Amino acid sequence: MPAAGSGLYVGLMSGTSLDGIDAVLVDFSSGTPRLAASHHVPFADPVRAEALALCAPGADEIDRAARLSNALAQLYAEAVAATLARAGVPAAEVEAIGCHGQTVRHRPDAGYSVQLVNAALLAELAGVRVVADFRSRDLAAGGQGAPLVPAFHAAVFRDAREHRVVVNLGGIANVTDLPPLGTVRGFDTGPANILLDAWAARHLGEPFDRAGRWAASGSADEPLLCEMLADPYFAARPPKSTGRERFDLAWLERHGVATRRPQDVQATLAELTARTVAEAIARECPGAAAVCVCGGGARNDDLMARLARLAAPVKVTSTAALGVDPEWVEAMAFAWLARQALLGRPGNLPEATGARGPRVLGAIYPA
Repeated sequence: MPAAGSGLYVGLMSGTSLDGIDAVLVDFSSGTPRLAASHHVPFADPVRAEALALCAPGADEIDRAARLSNALAQLYAEAVAATLARAGVPAAEVEAIGCHGQTVRHRPDAGYSVQLVNAALLAELAGVRVVADFRSRDLAAGGQGAPLVPAFHAAVFRDAREHRVVVNLGGIANVTDLPPLGTVRGFDTGPANILLDAWAARHLGEPFDRAGRWAASGSADEPLLCEMLADPYFAARPPKSTGRERFDLAWLERHGVATRRPQDVQATLAELTARTVAEAIARECPGAAAVCVCGGGARNDDLMARLARLAAPVKVTSTAALGVDPEWVEAMAFAWLARQALLGRPGNLPEATGARGPRVLGAIYPA
């Protein structure tokens, strides 16, 4: 067991973009979370391929999922060890690891969401208590099980003097509305990097479009964009969440992209993300004065420029302006969620997930 009140928690996040593991050590001892160390572990091609394959129905899923869960536990444990080594902190001083696991199916319509990780094995390998399976309790209470990060955004970024909106541009884009007074809300707006990365991988042979330069070389196809925007998800009112089950290459191919220049399709996808986020903010977050972006999309200069243009006159920055590196916000959220679980405090926002009320989230695996 860690020393009482050490305030040190590890957060682990591997998202729908399937690029790898973000690991952070967060110090809560002062009350305000402080990033003490961070580390990224890219997924090797076989791990990424198997996780991607398990996102769709296939043969022998139970055995393959169990094997991948074990492999992920090993990778998560290595990420924890590397992060603690960077900070010079022994595992015995860490109160808990908050591990999101790897989502392979998100089906709130069917009452479940699957995140793969053998949390017991992770606790054994890391020598640290693990909190995992954060979505199930919210789903059991009638919620979507997502998005979960709005509660962390509210705890860290809300300000009594300014109406802020936090936009997470991960595989999926989600928005958290943080008015100075009143109800905090959050929801998924639709695809962000999930389609941009997939299209870049197909045509560039690269895992992503670095800084959005390829998208910037093309021109958005307005008829194609209008056809994509007709998907009913974009007009649906919150609470709502989504994932690869809806927005994947098959969805993209149904819009006849094979006959268009690949760079124009990439530009159209970037415009789709920026427009759906900007329209969601205008519709659902009236009075917002500032948009603060986190996630991998914050490093995409083309996407950020599109969002700034469409959100104007609302100012668009990254969470770096608020003192938190945008690359590590989501992993920090799972460190915070682990702490909430150990303190017996709710981790969800019913206004974001649609659950019947606040719930303590996560299952605890002792070291």
